[in-house]
Amino acid sequence: MADSVEHIKKATRLYLIIGAALFAGTIATVLVATVPALDFGRHGFDSVDMILGLLIATTKASLVAAIFMHLNHEKKAIYWLFASGLAFAFFMVFLIFWAKADPIHYDRFSDGGQAAAVLSPTEP
Repeated sequence: MADSVEHIKKATRLYLIIGAALFAGTIATVLVATVPALDFGRHGFDSVDMILGLLIATTKASLVAAIFMHLNHEKKAIYWLFASGLAFAFFMVFLIFWAKADPIHYDRFSDGGQAAAVLSPTEP
């Protein structure tokens, strides 16, 4: 808890700085998504743009968790839980990339449009 006016002013200043950083991160995300000069990788949305967007989002989420949720003053168990959630999220993104790199090509997955013909009503 804040015991003095100086401590309250210091905390308010920190919150304003973090708020400005979050706002700047939001602007950076929008610029990366819309400005063609900031389009990295191939033209359009690709994996490089996704990684950049996820890095910006992870930085913003870490700032919110550490400062506004006061996780920077918690015990080590909280850090382990937070880090394991981040590791799980990165693992899931890795699985998506792995599945895209090695797609399943099995001819029985595609019925050649027969299901649409069966489901559509026939004319008398």
